[in-house]
Amino acid sequence: MASRDQKKPAAPPAGPTDDVTGEDAEVRDWDWSVLPEGSETYRFAAPSGSLAMAAMGKPRNTRVVLVPGVTGSKEDFAIMMPDLAEAGFHVVSYDLAGQYESAGAGPENLVPPRRHYDYELFVGDFLAVLESGEGPAHVVGYSFAAIVAQIAYTRRPELFRSLTLLSCPPEPGQGFRGVNRFGRFSGWANGRVGAALMIWGIRRNFNKITPHRLTFVRHRFRFTRRQSVRDIYELMKRAPDLRQELAAATLPKFVAVGEHDLWPLELHERFAESIGARIAVYRGGHSPSETSPHEFARDLLALYAEAG
Repeated sequence: MASRDQKKPAAPPAGPTDDVTGEDAEVRDWDWSVLPEGSETYRFAAPSGSLAMAAMGKPRNTRVVLVPGVTGSKEDFAIMMPDLAEAGFHVVSYDLAGQYESAGAGPENLVPPRRHYDYELFVGDFLAVLESGEGPAHVVGYSFAAIVAQIAYTRRPELFRSLTLLSCPPEPGQGFRGVNRFGRFSGWANGRVGAALMIWGIRRNFNKITPHRLTFVRHRFRFTRRQSVRDIYELMKRAPDLRQELAAATLPKFVAVGEHDLWPLELHERFAESIGARIAVYRGGHSPSETSPHEFARDLLALYAEAG
């Protein structure tokens, strides 16, 4: 791992880098639709509807809640989950409302019903998941879910033991403006156009993911509601600025990003510094949980050891 550590807090203690990087280098293409052995799946009644959940580890253990982003799912953390569970944590992940196996969850199920997926919907679901367990949890929010996690923290900080922002959009407001190549055109694209471009790029495999992974990613689009992707695209153009609140937070904060992420690395570094978080940079692109899962899990465990 190439890490760029801010002046404070200090970087995670060095671990067996050669071992975990070697494991990540040997990660093979496999059937991503199959969750790891020992995991359980179930449904959770959230405010927006029924969410698809996956869990590993003993329920009485401290929870780690892993939240995927737009067009993603709980399977995005499949390789990491055993590492965290074997270390003594209860690992929980779920598909966001409107995404993959949570496609039935949406604004029409809220009381009163609403027309669009909005921040309140996603934050409400997320807080309900956190409230369903005993005690605060370690939280990892991935991409769009990193914005949701920030909002949730400012509402209910007592539910968090630590906050990890994975491939988080690093700028508030029009979050796409800094994206490499595409950013300068993103302002004129509405939700329908933006979602279509996003899905087209994923289907065409511009990220050059492995064949079985691509098969699963395309399979998810058979279920994911296009409206949810359109609405999330619009939400990401109106990301709240919570840097001041996060900078004042005393819990452990961690920014994790791939060296070839959608946004330039200097924007991520600036964001991490602005909130007083450590930052680690991994090989690969927007998905360190898939391309550097063991290394990322190793660094999370170091963070959790500090948090106690």
